[in-house]
Amino acid sequence: MPGRVSARNRASNLDSVDRLATPGRTGREFSPRIEAPDEGPVTELRTRICGIFGDVQRTTAGHRKLVVNLRKIQDACSSDVQPSGPGRKASAGFDEGNFNSEFTRCVLRSTIAKKSEHAGDRLVRFVGLFLKHASDRDNAHFPQAVEDDTALPETQTTRLTSLVLSTLLQLLNSKEKTIRYRATQIISHIINSLDSIDDELFGQLKLSLLKRIRDKESMVRVQAVLGLGRLAGNEAEEDEDNDDSEEESAGLLDRLLEVLQNDSSADVRKALLLNLPLTPETLPFLLGRARDQDAATRRALYSRLLPALGDFRHLSLSMREKLLRWGLRDRDENVRKATSKLFRERWIEDCAGAREPTEEGAPVEAAPPSFDALTELLERIDVSNSGVENGIAHEAMKGFWEGRADYRDSVDFDQHFWDSLTTESAFMARTFNAFCRLQSGGKYESLIDGKMPEVTALAFILQRYVNDLIEGLRKSQASQNEEDEDEESLVELEFIVEQLLHIVLTLDYSDEVGRRKMYSLLRETLTLPELPEEVTRLSVEVLRGICGPDSAAEREFCEIVLEAVAEVHDTIMGDGLDPEESFHSARSEVSLTPTQSSRSRSQTPAETPNEEEKAIKEIVVNMKCLHLAQCMLENVSEPLKSHIPLVTMLNNLVVPAVRSHEAPIRERGLLCLGLCCLLDRELAEENLTLFQHIFTKGHDALQVSAIHVLSDTFLSHGPSLFHPSSTVPASPAPDFSKPFTKLFTKALKAEDKPSVQAAASTAIAKLMLSNVVQDDDLLKTLVVAYFDPGTLDNLALRQSLTYFLPVYCYSRAEHQARMRRVAVAAIHALALIEESVDEEEEMVGLGVIAAHLVDWTDPRKVVTAGGAGDNYDGALVSMFDEAGRKEVKPINCDVHLDFATDVLEKLLASGISKEEKKTLASTLGKLYLSPSYTAEKLDVVRELAEAAARNRVFTDATSRNALNKLTAAIAKVVGAVSARQSEARTLIGDGENCEGVELDRSRETVEKEEEESLDDAPGAQLLAEAARDSTPRKVTPEVESMLE
Repeated sequence: MPGRVSARNRASNLDSVDRLATPGRTGREFSPRIEAPDEGPVTELRTRICGIFGDVQRTTAGHRKLVVNLRKIQDACSSDVQPSGPGRKASAGFDEGNFNSEFTRCVLRSTIAKKSEHAGDRLVRFVGLFLKHASDRDNAHFPQAVEDDTALPETQTTRLTSLVLSTLLQLLNSKEKTIRYRATQIISHIINSLDSIDDELFGQLKLSLLKRIRDKESMVRVQAVLGLGRLAGNEAEEDEDNDDSEEESAGLLDRLLEVLQNDSSADVRKALLLNLPLTPETLPFLLGRARDQDAATRRALYSRLLPALGDFRHLSLSMREKLLRWGLRDRDENVRKATSKLFRERWIEDCAGAREPTEEGAPVEAAPPSFDALTELLERIDVSNSGVENGIAHEAMKGFWEGRADYRDSVDFDQHFWDSLTTESAFMARTFNAFCRLQSGGKYESLIDGKMPEVTALAFILQRYVNDLIEGLRKSQASQNEEDEDEESLVELEFIVEQLLHIVLTLDYSDEVGRRKMYSLLRETLTLPELPEEVTRLSVEVLRGICGPDSAAEREFCEIVLEAVAEVHDTIMGDGLDPEESFHSARSEVSLTPTQSSRSRSQTPAETPNEEEKAIKEIVVNMKCLHLAQCMLENVSEPLKSHIPLVTMLNNLVVPAVRSHEAPIRERGLLCLGLCCLLDRELAEENLTLFQHIFTKGHDALQVSAIHVLSDTFLSHGPSLFHPSSTVPASPAPDFSKPFTKLFTKALKAEDKPSVQAAASTAIAKLMLSNVVQDDDLLKTLVVAYFDPGTLDNLALRQSLTYFLPVYCYSRAEHQARMRRVAVAAIHALALIEESVDEEEEMVGLGVIAAHLVDWTDPRKVVTAGGAGDNYDGALVSMFDEAGRKEVKPINCDVHLDFATDVLEKLLASGISKEEKKTLASTLGKLYLSPSYTAEKLDVVRELAEAAARNRVFTDATSRNALNKLTAAIAKVVGAVSARQSEARTLIGDGENCEGVELDRSRETVEKEEEESLDDAPGAQLLAEAARDSTPRKVTPEVESMLE
């Protein structure tokens, strides 16, 4: 048996099995040394076979030639074949049994090769290749036996295969993981190389490999599932009439599917993903790996399994949409690329019909661009639903236009295209326009200019489809038709109009003729009461862009929308109003009628049909007018008081809607009022208590809206609204910090309302990142909510806090200091929660939580040390790199000293559990102590550490080691500073003793000039202020008495 290639020196390849077992041989790859048993004398047959196996290990280039040579030796030793030539002469005196035993002996010797040695993999590949070749040659010599399907023909290769497999099966239970790995690998490779195996051996292989899927080594499990995947595929193809076979196959598939879902190794799951048979039973489990934790497994699904699956149209619509959404929005870039490639190359070819290969083995040519195929592809992913805002079809088409230059160049939007728009073609035009104008950085803007019609022509196209939509809606309302076909046609028309408006939103309106045409069209469109809400919103946005960005254009825009509001109101309520009556007076009366009518309905036992119809009309007109007002307010940025019409609208439309007893009107009125508060600070101050009341008394959706309005209002008007300064005593502003801090805290603790809890966490995160809210208790509540097992199912909250907490701590040193102040209290609160957690609930360990807090307070990870207005609880020190040359960012070196002080004070206090004590002690060995420290704070930490050691606070060795590590770190820091000071004194002394040099300046003069130069340096004033503000920490009375 040839030796294995050394990892250090491939040139020292062994040429025989006997050299592999030489007692005097030394090498790392042969440790521990195993004494080979006596295998008899070295024969000519053994020498030739071992020589071939020795050549196999060097490279795979000559494997086919070596397979032919080994086959000649096998034929020479076999009685079934009578060869002639030198092979027979060289093998004279040896029979088939001798060849099989020598071959098996070499295979056994290969099982000691470690996984990292490529020579072992080459041996495994050679064994499978030889058995495959020998089996094919035997079948060619005995074709009559192959034609008989009732039994497996017995040949020299089948006997050799049975001997090798039965011998390797005995090694699957070995204590050595390398032997188990290589034995399982060889068995699986042989199973995947051969076409048939003896039935008795088949059952033994299945049972033995099933045991190996529970092996503790993942590399063994990978090889076991590779073999079982082939066995399961063969069982699935057996006769369906055999009930016993079906039950066995189902049992094997169930075991493999369980491993696919629950195995901890990503390599095992990936191997099963690519080797399980594709059946209706296994397909849902295979496609479910699109949500696997391992990125390589997810990528394998999109790049290997799905392209090999066949026509994607056999998948259900929901599964297609899920696969696209999961893949294109994956966190890993390679998975996103693989999904985009699958969509633009494989799925489009399924719709276009891939060409058949012209020659055998030649690659299949891609079909030429076909927009019918692209339309079908969009239909197959249900673009009417997936093409809405934030739908997955937008991302899919962005990758399609980016990767398919042939479709991009051949697209043509002629007149026939615009006259016969469908849902798919309109979406195709919209995505192509967005890609060329917005997403490609202007690279293809010249391309879209030549393919898209002018603004005037596009205005006429939009007008035509708007008219068709309004006409269809009026017919549907008049006839009360509820047929599915009419409903689908209206939905399609609405979608087409929306896509056209998205295109219009990106156009250049430098052409005055086109601008005026579009301006008049949208002005008339907004006055249509039947216009759907989404179309209304897009029309208002387009109109805002056409009017222009300046203040005068904004006032013009507001007047146009308010005129449309009046027109819509008069159109809906026109039957019961005097034509000469003004809109504002009518609106003020009508807006109050819902309240009056609701009171009258509570007092009157029965109502006439006319009163019910009038009440419905009132709700409709208020909802429509409020929606127009909301769309307008979303596109306004000037102060509210500079727009007199907006103030009138607020008093006559929004305020009565807020007071309405109809829930839909009241909710929409609150949204409009919140938008008005963003434009006026005084209005916001007046209505903050109203939104607080709404949060207290409203339902879940209303509470979420109130939280959004409050957070946006505080962000818009800055910290002065939330916590006003007291520098102006003559006109004191109300302080909203305490009531709204309680409100946000209450929302965060509402575990029975996950939507409210998630909205509150996102709102607080925004407010704290912008420094509007600076409250330690709120930050502690966020940390506790993040690790609380009660929020395990609230994925929105967990995701927002996963982003917020590290970003908040690493953005400013002030934020890190605040996190340090709440860290110990948060650990204590979470320790109390852990004590009350049931066994069924899962919670992150306290040690992991403490490690997160230490990492979040690491001063070396702060992106910026701060800016104007930052107050540090410690010294701000400018640091240098290891060479002492390049100045790096300044850091607050005392934050971990304060952390250690908090931890040690908590440990020295009473009323702490054993688990919490271990958790706090584990943080002491992970703290970063810089040589640029504050001496007073370091002395406090040293005294507390000595007190903890003297009072024997820690009873376990791990905690004592952490304390010793902290003490050693303090001593190391002090020693480094002392060494630096002594080195400086030595340099000064050497300078004074230099001969021939006069020192004209005294040491005081030098120090004074150095201080002046430091004061002139950039950031020196900030450093001085930070040093003056840093005050030593005071020890609590309880700890002080203990120190005494």
